[in-house]
Formats: sequence, C-alpha cells, structure tokens
Amino acid sequence: MLIIQLKKGESIEKALKRYKRKYQKTKVHQQLRDGKAFTKPSVKRRKEKMHASYIQQIKTSESNNK
Repeated sequence: MLIIQLKKGESIEKALKRYKRKYQKTKVHQQLRDGKAFTKPSVKRRKEKMHASYIQQIKTSESNNK
C-alpha cells in the first residue's frame, strides 16, 4: 500500500503526481499487463536484447554529440 504524506503548502496535484510516480516505480500495473497473456521466454529475451541495443545507440549518439 502506497502512502503519500502531504507536505506543508503542497497542492493536491503535486501529491497526486508523486503518487503516480511511486506507483509506476513499483511496476504493479506492468505485472498485471504481463499476466494477461503468456509470452515465450525467447520473445522476452529478444525484446530485452532489442531494448539494450536501443539504449546503447542512444548512449553512443550522446557521447558523439558532446
């Protein structure tokens, strides 16, 4: 259960934004989505490799631009 304490002078919108961020970090929603359908381990690995190569491309392009 996520608990968000309102800070002094903080608006509800900011507190709600903090709650949403915390909720995303717990990955509850993602686990629910993943549980809906079975994905083969080979497909999971392929997605992980594609994501890793994408991140690597971003990092190399950032280092080249500096």
